[in-house]
Amino acid sequence: METVELAEVASALADPSRAAMCLALLDGRAWTVGELARSAGIRPSTASEHVARLRDAGFVSGVRQGRHSYVRISDPRVAELIERLAEHAEHRPVHGLRESVRARRLKFARTCYDHLAGVLAVALRDGMVSTGLVDLRDGLTLTARGRDVLSGLGVAVPDGGRRPLLRECLDWTERREHFGGALPAAILAHGVAAGWLSREPHRAVRVHAVEPFARLGVERGELAWPGAA
Repeated sequence: METVELAEVASALADPSRAAMCLALLDGRAWTVGELARSAGIRPSTASEHVARLRDAGFVSGVRQGRHSYVRISDPRVAELIERLAEHAEHRPVHGLRESVRARRLKFARTCYDHLAGVLAVALRDGMVSTGLVDLRDGLTLTARGRDVLSGLGVAVPDGGRRPLLRECLDWTERREHFGGALPAAILAHGVAAGWLSREPHRAVRVHAVEPFARLGVERGELAWPGAA
């Protein structure tokens, strides 16, 4: 039974259009079917069929707001699975300047569902640990100092809920851990809303405000956006 179920899950991503839609959804936002159709270069009617297949496989769920319907990844574990599969897809030669720039920008910072990944995310983890905002001695603990710094930056620390506040997440480009969980999701959401960060094409994330990250322990030299040079 497990073999059959595994094959069914794998087949949900076997189609290039469905794979493209899942990669688009890794930015953590809810998308309309029309937007997913444009991202995959297919007709909306075809995209609807693909969404139904992904929903049956448990990859996506529907969200309704007023008269509008949206689609998003159903669970952070699904996002992690897609991210891991994307890792293997990236293990191929990079051709051309545009693709090279895109790869460098994704390596620097990208969304992994609802939190940051890449060089920036690893630097954020290291900075929060080295400056005493997070304590590793008894699991992952946000310290009182960490709460004060985040409060000063306007980041609301999630309270309660089934999702852990912090957890280790292996970064596939850096081969080191970054933080996942409810708090990194809150940092990304606030960073975008406050203008510290912007979401760029293909899941890349750009830093616009250095000071907030410096207060979280990130070295300023690690915040430079990779250009075309």
